[in-house]
Amino acid sequence: MRNYFLLFSLFFASLSIHSQELNCTISIDAVQTGQPNLQVFRTLEQQLTEFINNTSWTDKVFLNQERIDCNMSIIINEFESDFFSGSIQIQASRPIFESVYDSPIYNYNDRQFSFTYNEFEPLNFNINSFDSNLVSVIAFHVYTIIGLDADTFAPDGGEVYFDTAKQIVNTAASSSYLGWHSSDGNQSRYRYNDALVSQVYREFHTAMYEYHRLGLDQMTKNPSDAKNNIVKSIATLKGINDRRPNSYLLRTFFDAKADEIQSIFSGGPSVDITSLVNNLNRMAPTKRSNWNEIKY
Repeated sequence: MRNYFLLFSLFFASLSIHSQELNCTISIDAVQTGQPNLQVFRTLEQQLTEFINNTSWTDKVFLNQERIDCNMSIIINEFESDFFSGSIQIQASRPIFESVYDSPIYNYNDRQFSFTYNEFEPLNFNINSFDSNLVSVIAFHVYTIIGLDADTFAPDGGEVYFDTAKQIVNTAASSSYLGWHSSDGNQSRYRYNDALVSQVYREFHTAMYEYHRLGLDQMTKNPSDAKNNIVKSIATLKGINDRRPNSYLLRTFFDAKADEIQSIFSGGPSVDITSLVNNLNRMAPTKRSNWNEIKY
C-alpha cells in the first residue's frame, strides 16, 4: 500500500512538470482588412495560442517557470475567403540569473507572411511534410526561439534546433510561398536560418553565450567582469561583420539588443568601452542614437 501511494504521488508530481517549451502570447490585428471584428480572427488567435503553448517541440523537460516567454503580433493586411496576408512580429526573451530582468533574444519582423486557413481547422505540425504555410512559419520561428535561448545557456546549445528549422525551410521550399527560397530577398526566413547554420557566422553562437551566460548572468556577482565579457562578445561579433558587413543576422541581433546595450553601459562600474563603441558604430550605424548615450 505504501508503494502504491508513492507511485500515486509521483504520478501527480509529474503532472506539474511541463514538456511544453514556450509561454507565448498571440495577438491579431485585422484593422486594415476593414473587417477587424470577424470571429475568424479571434478563433485563429485562440487556436494559435493553444497550438504553440501546448505542443511539445522538443524532448526536453521544461518546468513551468522555465518556459520561454515570447509574443507574436500578427497584422492581417488582406483577407478574402480562406486567404490571409500580412506580417508577423516575433519577440522572445530569457530571464537573467538572480534578477527580475528578462533579456530580449529575438526581435524579428516577418513581412513575407501569407497563408490559407479555415476556421476551426486543426493546426498540426509534421516535420516531414508541408501541409500549411501558417503552421510552417510558426514552427520555424518556434525552433529559432528555442535555439537562440539554448545558445545563451551553453556553447552551441541551439545547433540542433537551428537544424530543425533548416529542415522546415527545405520542406517548405517546395511551395510557392515567399520566405523559403534563396531568391526571396536578403530579409527572409531562408537567409536568417542560412546564417544561423553557416560556418561563416559561427562566432554568433559564441557571442550569444558570452553575452548572456558570461555577461548578463554574472552582473549581480561581478558587474565589472560581466561588462567586460559583454564587451568581448561584441568584439566577437565584429569577426562576422568584417566578412559580411550589414548582415541580416547582426541587424536582427541589434534590433533586439540596442536599448539593452545602451542601458548596460550607461551606469554602474566603469570599464574601457572605447573599442565597444567603435565596434557598435561600425556594425550597427542605424543605432547610433543608442551608442551616443553610452557613457565613457
